[in-house]
Amino acid sequence: MRTVWIQRTGAAAYVQRHLPTGGVEIHFPLGGRAQLLGPLTGPEIEVIPARTTVVGVRFWPGTPPRLPTGLNDLVDQRLDLTELWGSRADRLVEALALAGTPERALMFLQGHLLQEFRSAGRVDQLVSEAVSALMPWHPVNIDALAAHLALSASQLRRRCLHAVGVSPKVLQRTLRFQGFLALAQAGAKGRRGTAGLAIDTGYADQAHLSRECLRLTGLTPRGLLGGSVDRCTCGHDHSASYRPFLAGRNRKTDLARFVQEPAARRS
Repeated sequence: MRTVWIQRTGAAAYVQRHLPTGGVEIHFPLGGRAQLLGPLTGPEIEVIPARTTVVGVRFWPGTPPRLPTGLNDLVDQRLDLTELWGSRADRLVEALALAGTPERALMFLQGHLLQEFRSAGRVDQLVSEAVSALMPWHPVNIDALAAHLALSASQLRRRCLHAVGVSPKVLQRTLRFQGFLALAQAGAKGRRGTAGLAIDTGYADQAHLSRECLRLTGLTPRGLLGGSVDRCTCGHDHSASYRPFLAGRNRKTDLARFVQEPAARRS
């Protein structure tokens, strides 16, 4: 699991803009039906009813919950969890409803999913290594990464599609944008400006960032971040989600140096 959260709506319905993160999410509206949000390649708009409490979990790319299908079949989809887990999902929903408080429900959910993850033992380790190499701050050449993993580019693409849902290049673009948001929310935007953050995150220039932002979120950087870097207009406080990106910003690895991509080939 990468991130867990509790979201509460007020007296009015809330329009939630979900952004691509590279991972899948499971949403448990307490008293409602659990849903799985597959890997996103663009924004997904959800209207959350008034006075709703949602317990949510986001998974790292390449480490999804136990599912009966590859993630390439779930891209840009929102599914009732019972379609994938059957009665097991219903039992979990009932257990969360009996937890008493959202905080206890979240603790129970984390324990349940961690136990399932340990018992599954089906993580593709090569894909996990590829995901680590594709994190922001280090330009990576996909062909060189595949060779480093003793795979052909097509083999890496196929395994990434199955385990992550998208190709290595699409994942790289998603994680690069997540890195930009991490810096913006950490307050670096005020010191460097959007153009400076674009360069820091690996974009060719601010125009490159703007195109990618529009593609991934449906908004311009200004429209997404609004007047505040503390809470973007998608409605989430991303500090917990982005902490791993910030922690790894200055971490140099032999793999990252080996597969560093010339600036002229970045996209």
